[in-house]
Amino acid sequence: MGIDRQQRQIHKVMIVEDEHDILLLYKDYLKSKGYSVIASSTTADEAFIDFEKYKPDLIIIDYKLPGIKNGLQAAKEILTKFPSARILIITAHEDIKNELNNDDDFFRNKRIEIIIKPVRLARLDYIIQEV
Repeated sequence: MGIDRQQRQIHKVMIVEDEHDILLLYKDYLKSKGYSVIASSTTADEAFIDFEKYKPDLIIIDYKLPGIKNGLQAAKEILTKFPSARILIITAHEDIKNELNNDDDFFRNKRIEIIIKPVRLARLDYIIQEV
């Protein structure tokens, strides 16, 4: 049971990143690759509302963000209501993979990936195709 290639195509991307220069870097790179960056936030607290409003094909979210929630908590909130959402978490903390795997199997069979910083843009593009 494979996903139809048309269904896997990612066109609309939402980015949640608090470092403005990195946000612009991702945004410019993704636009140059043909993606439409439809929303960008600087806190995980806004991520669910923006996701619900814009319905992106993919959300790229930094793990450590200002505010009450981190990126993983925002991802869980989104996946609770939208279980087929595709999420890419970017972090400098490798132990986040353990947190993802130890969460009572909540993330099992979900379309979620973690990339450890520093992120090479070519790798980002490759992983977007695989999420």
